[in-house]
Amino acid sequence: MYGIIGKMIAVSGKRNDLISILLEGTKNMPGCISYIIAEDATEDDALWITEVWETQEHHTQSLSLPTVQQAIANGKPLIAGFGERYETSPVGGQGIS
Repeated sequence: MYGIIGKMIAVSGKRNDLISILLEGTKNMPGCISYIIAEDATEDDALWITEVWETQEHHTQSLSLPTVQQAIANGKPLIAGFGERYETSPVGGQGIS
């Protein structure tokens, strides 16, 4: 398995709009086991995205899906920046077989 945990910072006051775009644009991605978008508890404009994929190739291929491309185009103006980004190798847990 392949995982990514990353921090995204929305333009001030646009976090909820960015969440909506991400939720809509990341449905039905082949090879995606889990895609979680979470609000940061201490930074009003920050999000954490936690992804688990069958393989790194599935993640790479997802970036060319029309729905993901549209989410990138729609979300880009709402992104002020990025924070930490970690690649992981998930080994199991609740919701992951």
